[in-house]
Amino acid sequence: MTEASEASSPTLSEASVVAGMRYGHGPALTLGVEEEYMLLDATTLELTSRIKHVQEAVSDEPWSGRVMQELTESCVEVATDVCRTIDDVHRDLAQIRGGLWRRLEPLGMQFASAGTHPFSKSEDQRISSHDRYRELVDQLQYLARREIVFGMHIHVAIPDADTAIQVMEGVLVELPVLLALSCNSPFWRGKPTGIASTRTAVFAGFPRSGLPPRFRSYEDYAESVHYMERTGVIRDYTRLWWDVRPHPRLGTLEVRVCDAQFDLGYAVALAAFVQALVKEILEEIDRGRTPTSYHRMLVAENMWLAARYGLDAELMDLCSGGTERMSVRSLVRRRLPLLEPHARDLGCWDALQGVERIMADGTGATRQLRVYNANQDLLELMVELAEFSSRT
Repeated sequence: MTEASEASSPTLSEASVVAGMRYGHGPALTLGVEEEYMLLDATTLELTSRIKHVQEAVSDEPWSGRVMQELTESCVEVATDVCRTIDDVHRDLAQIRGGLWRRLEPLGMQFASAGTHPFSKSEDQRISSHDRYRELVDQLQYLARREIVFGMHIHVAIPDADTAIQVMEGVLVELPVLLALSCNSPFWRGKPTGIASTRTAVFAGFPRSGLPPRFRSYEDYAESVHYMERTGVIRDYTRLWWDVRPHPRLGTLEVRVCDAQFDLGYAVALAAFVQALVKEILEEIDRGRTPTSYHRMLVAENMWLAARYGLDAELMDLCSGGTERMSVRSLVRRRLPLLEPHARDLGCWDALQGVERIMADGTGATRQLRVYNANQDLLELMVELAEFSSRT
């Protein structure tokens, strides 16, 4: 904003992102994970717009309140409860995946988890009958209708609001590595794209997506958001679809960079990585070491390389400032020993070692292409995606 606009901007106490803010209302480092699944016709394995049938079918399950609509009726979003440990996350997701599989089968449906559906098309999907999503389509038009992509969001509780902004800055440089590990969308509209995370490329069309701007403090963030709300540009802060963002009403930092995972072990390993990383950053802040703020242009280039090549990406080593690029595998293997003591304290070290399995067996994108390249049969691929997604 300009100096003139800053002079008339709202105070922090006026900013709507403060209302209901829950930073510090519970223990730090608790977890929550959201996953977006594809709803499939059991015969054709095409996307099917039947989210309401799904919600009715699971209405008597203890986790039914955490099964939600998304933009299209062919997507089901699920969420864990607030979890103290990574084992709780694993238990919640396994329960929901297993329960969904049992309840969908009698309806002639299945579900699968990946960043994109390999061959279903956006023009065949129905928009959810909810004012939020109809308004979104009205604003974004084709960009919203095209958005049949599926992500995984990881929430970690942060002790206070200003610390959330600092931790966001510390997480930023690791987003390309997380994206590279989670790439799981190599197909779009029936064709291999050559991009490991096509979801990232498609979602980049949304406004206010990608990397967050740099904020001096939570007050700076809150005032900027409130200004956008006052002028009617956004309804609320949840219309900021950055790859990592504060979520004040939940008291968390939300990491949104990952593709949805068909392998539950991969999803749990990525959540453990984020939890241990946040703990490491919090301890550095407690020691008076403010996280380094990296230029968004440099991080954005690493993000593109990660989306394009996945685990085979060669990234700029921003942390060392060296002129040599490093493989994702090398960056991960340098990071894991630093995260190990934090992961052991949190009880997520066993889960975090699942990252080694990702590097050994390949990302979801690699595994999808391995199946497809055998017979170039997308239906065969979808059968395997649905089968793996239901394994708990």
